[in-house]
Amino acid sequence: MQQRHIGPFEVSAIGLGCMNLSHAYGAPPAPEVGMALIHRALDLGCNLFDTAALYGFGANETLVGQALKAHRRHITLCSKGGMAGVSFADGVKRVIDGRPETIRKNCEDSLQRLGTDVIDLYYLHRWDKKVPIEDSVGAMSDLVRAGKVRTLGLSEVSASTLRKAHAVHPIAALQTEYSLWTRNPEIAVLQACQELGVSFVAFSPVARGFLCGELQDVAHLANNDIRRAMPRFAPDTYASNLPMLQAYVQIAQEVGCTPAQLALAWLLHKDPHLVPIPGTQNIQHLQDNMAAVDVRLSEQQMQRLESLINERTVKGNRYNPQNAAEVDTEEFA
Repeated sequence: MQQRHIGPFEVSAIGLGCMNLSHAYGAPPAPEVGMALIHRALDLGCNLFDTAALYGFGANETLVGQALKAHRRHITLCSKGGMAGVSFADGVKRVIDGRPETIRKNCEDSLQRLGTDVIDLYYLHRWDKKVPIEDSVGAMSDLVRAGKVRTLGLSEVSASTLRKAHAVHPIAALQTEYSLWTRNPEIAVLQACQELGVSFVAFSPVARGFLCGELQDVAHLANNDIRRAMPRFAPDTYASNLPMLQAYVQIAQEVGCTPAQLALAWLLHKDPHLVPIPGTQNIQHLQDNMAAVDVRLSEQQMQRLESLINERTVKGNRYNPQNAAEVDTEEFA
């Protein structure tokens, strides 16, 4: 596996996003299936694993911790706080809370579930806009000084917020959605990362499945699949994007790779300081994803892809109004 850098860590050029082993895309697989997939990722040379307190309301951290316990010294372990499950009278609900005391508790809970003494890269999962970013990052900086985390990251923030946070404590990585059909980081965040020496971690790099080429009818999505609440996956909107997908699959065939590999290869070619973290529940898909490091694209192919799928040609917003209000990213007009 080719290597890239995040802060002081040398990591596989493609990491593993572990979220959907416990969360978000319908019924998760059995824990033993998730364990087997993580172990296969290790076999393939992946050493970057991404989880969060939110995923499965802690279940994903427990799974990841158990799967990687024997390999802890040889991997880079990433988790997130500032957004987690909170128990209420009517059940557990997702809450964004960036207060210093909450971040400290989130971290302690994550360390326990992960079964480790230290988290290599600890992200603020969402900026709580009721709390100055300097206060949240200041609390995270205290965790570094206490030896509980090694480096800090941010998720779904703007270039301006990144700069404010970086002034408080060095930020090793910024994570947000980035793929051919979500180009928002190109507005300002990628440039800010380059200027500050911050690595960029791309989640949903295959466009939440769109760029895999297999999802033709969103009616087949599970009732509890988070994509059902995303405007781009509304039936009429999704159908209007499918002709673009047909042309995209043709380019993958010309290149000699799968559609998912083409999406990942595009990202790897965009920036040597960028690391995509695709997730999957399928071992064959995992193997295909990791093999994307060997796909080579010409400048002409890159330009064809970018002309085909971009902020002007994709129909629909990536989040509904409620979820869009929770992120702090620049948006195209």
